[in-house]
Amino acid sequence: MTATAKTKGANAYPKVRRMRFRFGDPAPMQRHYVQDDIVLSHLLALLSSAFPPGEESFIRSVRRVSDQITDPVLKKRVAGFVGQEAMHGQQHRALNERLIEMGYLLVRIPTFPANSLRERVIVRAERLIPARLHLAGTAAAEHYTATLARRVLTSDELQAIPADPEVRKLINWHALEELEHKSVAFDVYRAVGGTERMRILLMTVPYVGAIPVVSLIVLLSILTDPTGWRPLTVTRQAIDVLRGPLVKGLTGEVAEYLRPGFHPDDIDTEDVVRQWQRELFGAEGELLDRVR
Repeated sequence: MTATAKTKGANAYPKVRRMRFRFGDPAPMQRHYVQDDIVLSHLLALLSSAFPPGEESFIRSVRRVSDQITDPVLKKRVAGFVGQEAMHGQQHRALNERLIEMGYLLVRIPTFPANSLRERVIVRAERLIPARLHLAGTAAAEHYTATLARRVLTSDELQAIPADPEVRKLINWHALEELEHKSVAFDVYRAVGGTERMRILLMTVPYVGAIPVVSLIVLLSILTDPTGWRPLTVTRQAIDVLRGPLVKGLTGEVAEYLRPGFHPDDIDTEDVVRQWQRELFGAEGELLDRVR
């Protein structure tokens, strides 16, 4: 099935929305901004810190093969994908700056300015790997984030967790747009001749390692937090996260990607996308005042 045939309805053309969130304005953010939950606060902080460099890499992976894309529909979808990912990175950088001010030390590590030495080293390293391999990694990561996004937007339990209202708005907006462009990198990968074998192989790394590696980094981050030196509290909260709707069963859903012939649009999210497009950007949308 072609990229054009697969693209329809709510996911057809990713819309670039120029956002501006106001973290800590007017009310300051609490240090543990997710229901005074140490584990969830550090987890979301670390995910936020990884988004800007990650999404910039995703953009570069698609642009590397842009001259090979001939389908005009896919070209338009790529433009939307690039615009959305760039805006995600920009707004997460704003949140990361606030998190660093609040004492989240590990957020500093992946958060570096554009055109910094570290970024230039990463860009040079990317150029040493084949373009299709880079793109296969992007497609795998996009499926992982889309799976998390669908959980965030469809779980009443997650939506009910008390958290900083501006952070919640950022997360819901980001999740919506991840679903809007969930199949773009995948379709680019197929359009430039990416193989099923490479696609599946590149997902095995996050499939096996994502939860253990992220769990370890969250633990290290908590150890830098003086208020985190409460083993019983942290253990209880960690168990709640692992057993909760964000993580429990996640690897099983991600495993769909490992099936030969899989396409992201095999997982129907159009109703979810339409619902949240209305709630966030409809006539009385919650985020209309955040659009520049």
